[in-house]
Amino acid sequence: MKVEAITSVNDHVLEIATRARGAARLVGRLTPEVKEQALLCLAALLRTRASFIGRENQKDLRSGEKNGLSSALLDRLRLNETRIEAMAEAVEQIAAAVDPVGEVVSQWTRPGGFEVGQVRIPLGVVGIIYESRPNVTADASALCFKAGNAAILRGGSEAIHSNLAIGRCIREAFEQTGVTPDAVQLIETTSREAVGALLKMDSFVDVIIPRGGKALIQRVVEESLIPVIKHFEGICHTFVHREADPEMAIPIVINAKVQRPGTCNALETLLIDAPIADSFVPRVVAELRHHGVLIRGCPRTVALAQVDQQAVEDDYRREYLSLECNVRVVDDLESATQHIADFGSRHTDVIVTESYAAARAFVRRVDSSSVMVNASSRLADGGVYGLGAEIGISTDKLHAFGPMGVRELTTKKFVVYGHGAVRS
Repeated sequence: MKVEAITSVNDHVLEIATRARGAARLVGRLTPEVKEQALLCLAALLRTRASFIGRENQKDLRSGEKNGLSSALLDRLRLNETRIEAMAEAVEQIAAAVDPVGEVVSQWTRPGGFEVGQVRIPLGVVGIIYESRPNVTADASALCFKAGNAAILRGGSEAIHSNLAIGRCIREAFEQTGVTPDAVQLIETTSREAVGALLKMDSFVDVIIPRGGKALIQRVVEESLIPVIKHFEGICHTFVHREADPEMAIPIVINAKVQRPGTCNALETLLIDAPIADSFVPRVVAELRHHGVLIRGCPRTVALAQVDQQAVEDDYRREYLSLECNVRVVDDLESATQHIADFGSRHTDVIVTESYAAARAFVRRVDSSSVMVNASSRLADGGVYGLGAEIGISTDKLHAFGPMGVRELTTKKFVVYGHGAVRS
């Protein structure tokens, strides 16, 4: 029976992938006007179907509570009226964005008189494997479609009812506007075998984008026959430099850790410059604890403030996604950037300082997709950056680094124009 079930899952995924490959050729030819109309229709349907989406989301929340999901993960799963409206607004922003397909990136003339140019084109078929957040279903679908791609979505089992409800809206929007509904398809089974099957569809799928925990991404990287753009964990740091304004630093730290601790751009380790440790550590630790944050401190932190436990090396490699935080005193800027290099995930790292020289040095030395000066790491987001929405934050340098919006879901091809040009 097990072999038959797996075969059935493989056949199901193969059918989806085959349809997606055919849809990609059609979507890549759509005019900007048609794509905009389809996305505006989707935004309208998300609003008119908000009650239905909310009811389906409640099924997932009840199941999540029964299965012991943490409060942070339940928060990521929850869709209330505000978040459904935010989904619709994000789709509208993507609809209004400049269509990247066909953009001439560069052009030049070569000896012999022929023209060489680069033109932006869709990636083709994008497979997206993700966990928890059902808003990814709407965001990823709209972004891939705007960039002229077909998409295959495989969400987590914990959000299956929410994802299917949003997927129904997507399909209706495409049908109402004359777009092939195969442009965006959801793998409806919650079987883990579906992920493995999708990762083997290299004849049909051009790229895989995983969004989720470390275990999911490692599995995808190990099993995929398809190129993977990793959206790895967010082990984000804030370094409070010796020349920081404490009145600026405290709100930045609190916002980065407390505002939404279950997100990938939340603070996980706070680094404090040794010359200000005596005054700053007790103050910031007390403020974090006041907001319910569990503190793991290095020995120098423990000597200066009340913490919940002493940090061990493995703590610095943890993405807590909850109200937990490491606090470490470092000798100087060099020590801070070395810590980030040793323990960071190249997501988002921050320095708080009034020193221009220190800020410049930090920006040069830290090899992360977002490096910030005097700003909360929570700002690392495609929508906040003006991309309209993002499919995720890539911690790879190939093919994109940082928040991936519409432009990052395209590639380039060379186009050459000649007048009988030949090579001698």
